[in-house]
Amino acid sequence: MTYPHTQLFINGQWCDAEGGRTLPVFNPATGTEIGRLAHAGIPDLERAAQAAQKGFEIWRDTPANERSAVLRKAAALMRERAPQIAELLTQEQGKPLAEAKVEAMSAADIIEWFAEEGRRVYGRIVPPRNIQVQQQVLKQPVGPVAAFTPWNFPVNQAVRKMSAALATGCSIIVKAPEETPAAPAELIRAFHDAGVPAGVIGLVYGTPAEISNYLIAHPIIRKITFTGSTPVGKQLAALAGQHMKRVTMELGGHAPVIVAEDGDMALALKTAGAAKFRNAGQVCISPTRFLVHHAIADEFAQRFAEQAQALKVGDGLAAGTQMGPLANERRLAAMQSIVQDARAKGAKVLTGGERIGTQGNFFAPTVLSHVPMDADVVVNEPFGPIAAIRSFEKIEDAIAEANRLPFGLAAYAFTNSMKTLHQLSQRMEVGMLWVNQPAAPWPELPFGGVKDSGYGSEGGPEALEAYLNSKTVSVFHA
Repeated sequence: MTYPHTQLFINGQWCDAEGGRTLPVFNPATGTEIGRLAHAGIPDLERAAQAAQKGFEIWRDTPANERSAVLRKAAALMRERAPQIAELLTQEQGKPLAEAKVEAMSAADIIEWFAEEGRRVYGRIVPPRNIQVQQQVLKQPVGPVAAFTPWNFPVNQAVRKMSAALATGCSIIVKAPEETPAAPAELIRAFHDAGVPAGVIGLVYGTPAEISNYLIAHPIIRKITFTGSTPVGKQLAALAGQHMKRVTMELGGHAPVIVAEDGDMALALKTAGAAKFRNAGQVCISPTRFLVHHAIADEFAQRFAEQAQALKVGDGLAAGTQMGPLANERRLAAMQSIVQDARAKGAKVLTGGERIGTQGNFFAPTVLSHVPMDADVVVNEPFGPIAAIRSFEKIEDAIAEANRLPFGLAAYAFTNSMKTLHQLSQRMEVGMLWVNQPAAPWPELPFGGVKDSGYGSEGGPEALEAYLNSKTVSVFHA
């Protein structure tokens, strides 16, 4: 499939940037340039903001059932186009084609769920203290939204924000990732082709700091939603706070995996172990810190290493590929630095730890054991195909280690003890805990973290609340 020139989408029209500025797009499996994308400047951003205001005035007054019908049509188009979108996604991001197809297809599920949930945004009647008074609470869309989305799941992360915004009657400007522009552009195309009015959706690319500074401060924009690193998220949240803008932040994680002595080791390896290398570990909820009971830690580490070593690493478009390249050279350098640091501090490299070949951003699936607490890999999110294994004696120690870091996005646990399960559910400082299973972030469930992993939700009814204002209307009937 030929990789396209990716344009901006402003006021219902695909267009080049004013002045014709472009940026290159590279295939991470080959390192070669495969296309260009339009680079928005301030005039483009201003046009997008003005269009978003006009689109909002139309969309907020569109009945919820009509908005729902448009979203359901967009979902159907995503299903039809999923194979083509997946090919674009693999070319620009690197993940295996099978994973890319899942991402494109899951977008349809997310849209459909929000389409239906948007029809159930109810206010309420509040019984008055005076019989001559009528009191009600209205739920109204907050207004135009600025969304900032990452390159690791360029369709999945954009669709959550767009679906929640559109379902509640908001307009939205998406600042999609410059490294992976074509797949999210196809998502926007599906919404447009489904009948979303002009201005309701905007799509821009360019210099991230310039776009965020301009849109967050813009008086038309009423809400900010961001998925990305904790340092950048803190900067954007601070900027939004200066302008009293509502914010949803889905930030970095460092997911612990607790394998209790009574836990099913085979299940843990099959689920969390396999999930570690999904999307080459470039997942905010990726299992990373494996805390394994000392009685089974050595056996677990050895079997994990054998499992990782058997993975087929290669171009995501090649048949049989189980793990693709890292998204860019920066991640490749980061992995090399992380392994070097762990080695220097006494960790054992059971498998991997090195770049594969000289072409493309390939890094071997890596398993580290006996990792000390001061190693970078157990302090900072590696965001790559590196698993770090430590042992524990008491479940209380594992929970304390899991909670030690300022991150609190996702966690995993494997146990058959109800007592242990209760301890974990009560004491783990995370937004999401999956027990005896891989992550299952269905659209109907809240998706978000605590502490430095952010606040707000990108799933469940909670996601809709972030795009709504509550208005009290009290009427006295004389």
